[in-house]
Amino acid sequence: MPKVVDADARRTELAEAVWRVIVRDGLEGASVRRVAQEAGLSVGSLRHYFTSQSDLLSFALELVGDRIEARISALAPERDQRLRVQAMVEEMLPLDTERRAECEVWLAFTARALVDPSLAGLRANIDMRLRQAFRIMIDRLADAGLLRPSLDRTTEAERLYALVDGLIVHALLSPEPAGQHWVKDIVTAHLGDIAPATDQPVSGR
Repeated sequence: MPKVVDADARRTELAEAVWRVIVRDGLEGASVRRVAQEAGLSVGSLRHYFTSQSDLLSFALELVGDRIEARISALAPERDQRLRVQAMVEEMLPLDTERRAECEVWLAFTARALVDPSLAGLRANIDMRLRQAFRIMIDRLADAGLLRPSLDRTTEAERLYALVDGLIVHALLSPEPAGQHWVKDIVTAHLGDIAPATDQPVSGR
């Protein structure tokens, strides 16, 4: 009998092969031929699942967002929304091999989208998903009565997004190991500033 192949699993394997090629050779190196070779498939077999390089790269980037969202959804319930938001942010940071690869792929696509109009729409879609995620985090703090009342939710969501973007870049460029405590410490300090513990004085309360 012919071997039954799970199409969704194979597409995911190919997307992960794209990640490995991008991390090793850059986005420019992620040709259909090289990705097929990385995945141990023929070019013809790869095209059975993705008809073009654009489709393949788009799926690979969307998988980054899907993986982050899945990990955030799987987080254990937390009564302290400050700790919950901290955990959500950490799922986006390059604190282990998997998350580091995701961050490197995201940055590679972001840089390429600045000069490649064909990627602009995809990049904008992922950016929208991220903005929504950060708004949800800030809303969690505000709805729990933790966010300083003088702060604007939209502004704080954008500020947290910018902070995380900057931390990702610095962490990827740092010579220290991936599991850097300073990255977590900065997030903790920022959340403490905008959503201080109830035993700390809060201006305007």
